[in-house]
Amino acid sequence: MLRPSPNRRGVLLGLAAAISFGVSAPLATRLLDRVSAQMLAGLLYVGAFIALSVVGRRASSEARLRKADTPRMAAMILAGGILAPVLLLLGLERVGGVTGSLLLNLEGPLTIVIGVSLFREHLPRQAMAGATVIFAGAALLGFGVGSAHADWVGILLIAAACVGWAIDNNLTQSLTVRDPLSIVRVKAGVAGTVNVLLAFAIGERLPSATALLAALALGAVSYGFSVYFDALALRSLGAAREAAVFAVAPFVGALLAPFVLPESLGLRDAVAGALMAIGVLLLLREQHDHPHRHNPLEHDHVHRHDEHHQHSHDPGITAGAPHSHTHAHPELVHSHPHVSDVHHRHTHSEPT
Repeated sequence: MLRPSPNRRGVLLGLAAAISFGVSAPLATRLLDRVSAQMLAGLLYVGAFIALSVVGRRASSEARLRKADTPRMAAMILAGGILAPVLLLLGLERVGGVTGSLLLNLEGPLTIVIGVSLFREHLPRQAMAGATVIFAGAALLGFGVGSAHADWVGILLIAAACVGWAIDNNLTQSLTVRDPLSIVRVKAGVAGTVNVLLAFAIGERLPSATALLAALALGAVSYGFSVYFDALALRSLGAAREAAVFAVAPFVGALLAPFVLPESLGLRDAVAGALMAIGVLLLLREQHDHPHRHNPLEHDHVHRHDEHHQHSHDPGITAGAPHSHTHAHPELVHSHPHVSDVHHRHTHSEPT
């Protein structure tokens, strides 16, 4: 039986993001018959931008994006909004919807590796074992195929896309002290514009009206609402744990693929999927609780008053309601279940 999640809301948001993104691989594969990869990547993000613009504006309680956030925003858009979707679509042209969907499991462990090695996140041995098993399942998909060269090129393209999204995930998590809706709307708008302009520059044209509407609709769900839900989950759970929840997405795509594509689930796919499922379960069973130290910190993000937020306010701010302003955290030592969110990036070499 799975242990309780440290943040149920974050898990539910992560699952919503995973399901809405999971349908994209087989449906995008079908659209590739009528839309080129570069143009489709752009249209998916244009659809996302339209959907996110309809949702509404930044909540007054959320912190605004700042000029200092520009370098991370630019790197996030380049890795996850421009390069990754094109690499994915080029890979899907070679490996198909079932294999392509399962290969998206690489995004989870890659997010974990980057989060742990570069962004000071922490996962215990069991979670690391889960990431290793997922890698093994992905590698299995490269063996026993009819055209090894073509399939391995496709596999490497999708793996590169997953690297891009893993970088994107960690950068997005570091930015979620700001308004998530603003973050993903800027990302979708810039990524959509750049990819469409690149498509026109290399001689591609807009597809038929039916294909255009289908691409925009898919982008609204799988690259719009999914990315927004994912940003909220990243804020609650941290990038590494969110990656474990988001690992549901490839299974959604693999299950849908036989219904929309002339493909079927083979024995190799089933074994690889089973290995990946075991890895996901190992990741989800992890729970983290120990005495830890909070170093003094000053920053700005939306918050309510809790054990981490005890400070005075100017008149007119209700402590129990969500609000944002620059505030300081004093040094604090305590113990409670926690994840690697913005307040819990500490070392684990010795008890604190």
